[in-house]
Order: sequence, then structure tokens, then C-alpha cells
Amino acid sequence: MVVGLRVAPRATNSILRSFRHTTSRVSQPSSTLRASQRSQSIKQFRRHASSVSTTGAAGSRVYNFFYGTTLILGLGVIYFYVTDTRASVHRWVVIPALRWAYKDPEEAHEVGNRALEQLWTFGMHPRERGDPDQTGDLAVEVFGQILRNPMGTSAGIDKHADIPDPLFAIGPAIIELGGTTPQPQSGNDKPRVFRLTSQNALINRYGLNSEGADHVAQRLRHRVRHFAERCGLGHDAQGETLVLDGHAGVPPGSLTPGKMLAVNIAKNKATPENDIEAIRKDYLYCAERLAPYADILVVNVSSPNTPGLRGLQNQELLTKILSSVVTAARSVQRTTKPAVMVKVSPDEDSDSQVSGICQAIWDSDVDGIIVGNTTNKRPESMPHLKNLTPMEEQHLLESGGFSGPHLFEKTVSMVKKYKKLLGDSPPRSDKSSPPSRSPGSVSEVAQEIKGNLAGSPANNRVEHSVQTGTIPTKNVAEKPDSEKKPLINLPTNKFYDQPRSEQDKLRSSPDGPESKQPPTEEQEKLRKNTLAAESKQPQTSEESRKSPDLARRDQPKVIFATGGITNGKQALEVLNAGASVAMVYTALVYGGVGTISRIKDEMRKELTSGKEKKQAKTASK
Repeated sequence: MVVGLRVAPRATNSILRSFRHTTSRVSQPSSTLRASQRSQSIKQFRRHASSVSTTGAAGSRVYNFFYGTTLILGLGVIYFYVTDTRASVHRWVVIPALRWAYKDPEEAHEVGNRALEQLWTFGMHPRERGDPDQTGDLAVEVFGQILRNPMGTSAGIDKHADIPDPLFAIGPAIIELGGTTPQPQSGNDKPRVFRLTSQNALINRYGLNSEGADHVAQRLRHRVRHFAERCGLGHDAQGETLVLDGHAGVPPGSLTPGKMLAVNIAKNKATPENDIEAIRKDYLYCAERLAPYADILVVNVSSPNTPGLRGLQNQELLTKILSSVVTAARSVQRTTKPAVMVKVSPDEDSDSQVSGICQAIWDSDVDGIIVGNTTNKRPESMPHLKNLTPMEEQHLLESGGFSGPHLFEKTVSMVKKYKKLLGDSPPRSDKSSPPSRSPGSVSEVAQEIKGNLAGSPANNRVEHSVQTGTIPTKNVAEKPDSEKKPLINLPTNKFYDQPRSEQDKLRSSPDGPESKQPPTEEQEKLRKNTLAAESKQPQTSEESRKSPDLARRDQPKVIFATGGITNGKQALEVLNAGASVAMVYTALVYGGVGTISRIKDEMRKELTSGKEKKQAKTASK
């Protein structure tokens, strides 16, 4: 009993201690238990970390390396694909997506332009990779200069000089900015653009909405000065002058070798239709401000959406306007002077209208003509395209200019007419004076055209190009090197060829293009030397000021064609008809940024196929 009494308290105490320990564990909150368990797990992980094999860490590093490399390569492939104009995504994904997201075509156009502008800023813009034009197989001669290819974009793509460089990057040799009016104007009320998607066509009545000549000139000036700064010439008036005078080795408008920048100018809507002097001053105002930054000035008298504008295609009125613009262009304080062209309507196509326009061109000494613009007519639907939807049938009732593939045949016909009248220089006794033709001489030739067109065989078109394998313009690739000319006539003593002391003198020379003071003696001497070398004979300062390029007057007028051109075969056909450059607008709207590259590729295939057929035919004989 004594023993039992002594054992019982011990057992009792053990039981009590176990109970208290169990009770205390049970009374702890669940969160405390979980924290305790995590702490124990971490301790166990740390205790056993040293026993983990290094093979797992090495495998992880290899995995990360291959994963990162694959990601970088994948992003690189996507970058090079998306930024290449030949990527089909631009035509079949981007354009339909814009149409779906923006029902208003004008809004879609503005969004696309802003996107190109931003992408250019970050170097993510679409561009024609591989420089396919470097072979010279599509090179043509325009205004006595060499262009890399015969393709251009028409006015309306970039109205306010927002994206000239991104447009050059997608492949054309010429881009046309504008139309630009003297004072800013908003244009017609919205909506003013309508899609005919089934016909790949548009109707627009923009009414020449413009930010004004001063604003566009300011943007172009900033572009030139930014280019001068990149060349080390300084972001100021002196650097601007050096670039415009050719010391940077690029054309003053395009700033890209082998390419040209055209600026389209027009009158304000508010300018009275019957006040010819006010209208002339409108064009003169634009010319004086924009000519320093253009390779070509385009006088627009063909827009159907500005009241009275097409009435200016009257011979007498047109001569006055064109003469003023030519005088302004040739008075620009720049070593090389911009060419002047006039843009005419496809609706003014009668013999008398065409002959009057051509007479005005000869009398005013304009350098060339752009044949085609939108039409007020409504062509029949093309059978190989889809049927018009009910909404599109309503759009056809809207006022405005129609553009699309329906205009192509009209464009070819008009080019042939103007080529016949402007393809040969008129006879004259004094080459230093403006051309002179006897009354009615142009009209007589117009009658000739009518007869010739009626009996012209079909193989006088693209078949000729395909069979001979050549572009039907002066193909500089086939000329000997002695006959080839640079895009611009550069000064004999270029900026980079001179010693540092002379470079400093040029940099510090006063007066930029906007200054009203006369050029320095050194600058005037440089201009005289350049002009003398250009014309192969000495010229007086008065001759240089009034007509710095007398040789132009003896040359046939240059013709650009726009209207309905959508593929390479059509481009060759319009070139074969007499044009030097084929320009696109609506095709670019529906085909995206790869349109120019696609058309040029198709032209090359047509020409190559023609050469192969000719060789096979010769071999069979």
C-alpha cells in the first residue's frame, strides 16, 4: 500500500503534464500553428539545402539561356517581318482592321498616318528592305535627272507634310504632298469621304482642307534643319542653306538620293472665282513659301471640290497663274530650282480643252503635267469585282470626286493625248525666249491625235514593254556612264571636300533662305559656277536669276500619270503610253504600305518574262 501510494502521485503528475501540453496545443490559433509549421519546414529546407545536387541549378541556367535566346530571336523575326513592306499582314490584316475599327474612312486615314509618324520616331516604321532599286532596272530619267524607279504617290496621302520620310521609306521615287492653300481652311463638312469597298474605290469631297502654306513650310524647314544637324552642319539657317544648295549631296526636297519631293498648291475656297488677280496671288503666295523646300511644285487646277478651280484650266487664266508660279520657282535663292508642273482633270478631255491647256503650258514655260485626278462622273461597276452593297449604292449619290481602278483606261487615253501635244519641243527662233506657237497649231495636232487614237493597235501598250523587256521611258540602266546624270547638279566644291577653314566660312555665312538680303559674293560665285557647268556655257547673273535652267525650255514636257493604277502591268502600260512616272492613291489606301513594293515587283516580273520570251523566240529561229 505504501508503495502504491508513492507511485500513484507520479503517474498522476505525468498524466496531468501530458494533458496540460495537449490542452495548450489545442488552444493555439490555427494561424499560429500554420506559422509554426512553415518555420519548421524552412529550417528543414535550410538544413538539407547543402545536400541538393548542383545538376538542377545548371539545368535551370541552360533552360533560361535557351528560353531567352528563343524569345529574342522570335521578337527579331517578328520585327523584321512586320517592318518589311512585302509582309502580307499589311494588306490582309492591317487595312481590314482599320476599316473595321473606323467606319469613317477619313478617321482611318488619320489614324494610319499618325501610326506611321510614331513608328518612324522609334525606328519601327515599315520600309522596303534589301534596296531592290539599286540594280537600276527600273531607273528612269525625269527633268534630266535620274530617279531610282518610276513610281510615285499622289497628293492626299500626306496633306500637311506629316510623314514625307515614312512615305519615301515604302519605296516610291516621288511623293506629292498637299494640296496646300495660302491660308488655313477646314474644307467641307464631314462626313466627306465614302468607301466603295466592293469596287476598291473612294468618293471624297475634302475641299482641300489645309493647315496653310506657312505651317507646311515651317514643317519642311524643320525637316531640312534636322537633316543638316545630323550631317554636322548645324540646326540653323546656315545649315539649312548648305543642305538646300546641295552641299550635303542630296536633293533639297526629298533629302534622299534618287528621289524627289513634290508639293501641291491651290487657291483658298474663299478667294472669289472671278478675281483672277486674287487667285494668282494665292498661288504665288504658296510658291514663294514652299518652293525652297520642294523639288517639284504642282499647280492644282483640277480638284472637283473647290468652287471655280477647274474653271482655271481656261487657257488665258491658266497661263497667267502658271507664269507667276514659274517666275517664283526660278527666283528661289537656291542653287538648283524646283520644276513646275500643272495637275489637270480627267473630265476636261475635249480636243479644245486639251489643246488650250497645252498652249498654256508652252506659253508659261511649265516643265510638265500630271494627268489625272478624281472625276465627277460615276463609272459603271467593274464586272470582275463584287457587287455594290445597298450602302455603297447610297454613297454613289454623294457629291465629290470618284477615284479607283475604273479610271485607268481614261488615264491611258489622256496620257496619249498630252504626249502627242507635249512630247516634242515647239519650233522657235530664239532659244532664250519662251516658246511660241502659231495660233491653232496645237489644235491641229489635237485633230491628229483623234485620228491616231481611233486606229491605235492594242499592242502599242504594255505588250510593247513585255516583248522588249524594257520600261518605255529613257532607261538609264541601258545608257553609257558618260550619259548618266546625277539627281541634282551638285556644286563642284562640296562642303565635305573643303578644308576645315573653308567649312567654317560656309557655316558662318550670313542669311538663310528666309532672309531678304542678297547672297554673299562667295555664294553668288558658287551658284554661277554651278549653272555654267550645267548649261556648258557662261551665264550672266541676270540670266541666272530669271532662268537658271535655260536647257529645260528645249525639252519635251514631262508627264506623270495618276488614276486607276493598281498593279505592275498597268504601271507599264501607262509608262508605255508616254508617262515618265506612275502615281497611286486609292490603290495605296486599299493595299497598304506594301503597294509600291508589290507593283514594282510585278513590273520586274513582267519585264523579265518579256526578255525570256524574246530570247526563246530568237533561239527558235
